[in-house]
Amino acid sequence: MTMPDHSALFRARAALIQLALEEDLGEEGDCTTQWTVPEAHRSGALILAKRPLVVAGVDCVRDTFRAVDPDLDVVIHVPDGTRVEAGTVLVEAHGRTRGLLIGERTALNFLGHLSGIATLTRRYVDAVAGTGARIIDTRKTTPGFRLLEKAAVRSGGGTNHRLGLYDMVLVKDNHSDARGGVARAARAAIEANEGGLAVEVEVRTLQELEEVLPLGADRILLDNMTPETLRAAVDRVRGLEPPRPETEASGNVTLTNVRAVAETGVDLISVGALTHSAPCADVSMRIVR
Repeated sequence: MTMPDHSALFRARAALIQLALEEDLGEEGDCTTQWTVPEAHRSGALILAKRPLVVAGVDCVRDTFRAVDPDLDVVIHVPDGTRVEAGTVLVEAHGRTRGLLIGERTALNFLGHLSGIATLTRRYVDAVAGTGARIIDTRKTTPGFRLLEKAAVRSGGGTNHRLGLYDMVLVKDNHSDARGGVARAARAAIEANEGGLAVEVEVRTLQELEEVLPLGADRILLDNMTPETLRAAVDRVRGLEPPRPETEASGNVTLTNVRAVAETGVDLISVGALTHSAPCADVSMRIVR
């Protein structure tokens, strides 16, 4: 799997901020601010955490304000990945009040969404502490937001799965069913893999696991297995001579059962909820004179 480089993340962030501002401002701009706040009026603004959270997305706040008004002075007080208590000042900005008010909602939308992902991820990471299992994300991301959301997962202490369809081979159940069996589909992918991508194969039963093990996949995805079956599958893989594939558990993982899943000895636990169901973190902006 590849990690996004800094430039790719910067481009994604800039494009999303531009789209969000165009969506909010339309053709006429912020009528309320233009009609109530003099153009020369200047203020400060504090962006605060209203509840305990793990921070992610402060760069989006800075870049949003600067996209609205390049002359705004933006200071990040708390970097991504920091766990903070309610009342903590995360970002401070100073300059023309119009720019602060125009950028407020867009900046908070990014910060709340991404900090929500980081905060939920940290809860999962804390839940499996000491087991050796790593929490990883999936491709169940908001369209267009994948790089930002996966960065938020990293801020919460999680690990990224593949970025897209291009940087890792993952033979899933539909591939297997379409090709006439998991071994047949996996073998076809491995034989065609001239670029040396990592190969993961999903199995649903211990029988499918036995069919796949001789093929030399890099990772085995153990899908929707009971804890007993999952433990048996992990023990079977660990009994192989090195190099042995990593094991990944997936399917119906919640905060209630993730510890039990981790204690089966699995290497990785993928959780779609990190990105598709994280509640927005509670953040706000206060204008100060």
